[in-house]
Amino acid sequence: MVSNEEIVRNFIKAWSRLDVNELVDFFASDGVYHNMPLAPVAGRDNLRGFIAAFLKSWTATQWDILNLVSHGDVVIAERVDRTTVGGKSVTLPCCGVFEMKDGKIKTWRDYFDMATYTKALAG
Repeated sequence: MVSNEEIVRNFIKAWSRLDVNELVDFFASDGVYHNMPLAPVAGRDNLRGFIAAFLKSWTATQWDILNLVSHGDVVIAERVDRTTVGGKSVTLPCCGVFEMKDGKIKTWRDYFDMATYTKALAG
């Protein structure tokens, strides 16, 4: 059986492939993704549309894990996400809190500064 920590590590690695269906498969059917500056998105169909909307302008991304801790069904991953969006580079420090259930992401809350992202795109 794969640990919750390993599932989150695999999920983070999967982002570099920019495959929305692969990413959504990591979530429980009623899973929730909450980019904290925005409203939460729940359910695989809604997640698929939400993730696809911002991936369409991404040409590359690599997420580097700085620290990862887990306890039971909770995994916390401090990261630096390096993404190319519309030809512009974005380096975004963030921290994701994952609540897991039966090997799937039940809830993912990602904390970051939206201004860091938008300033990089405007520059």
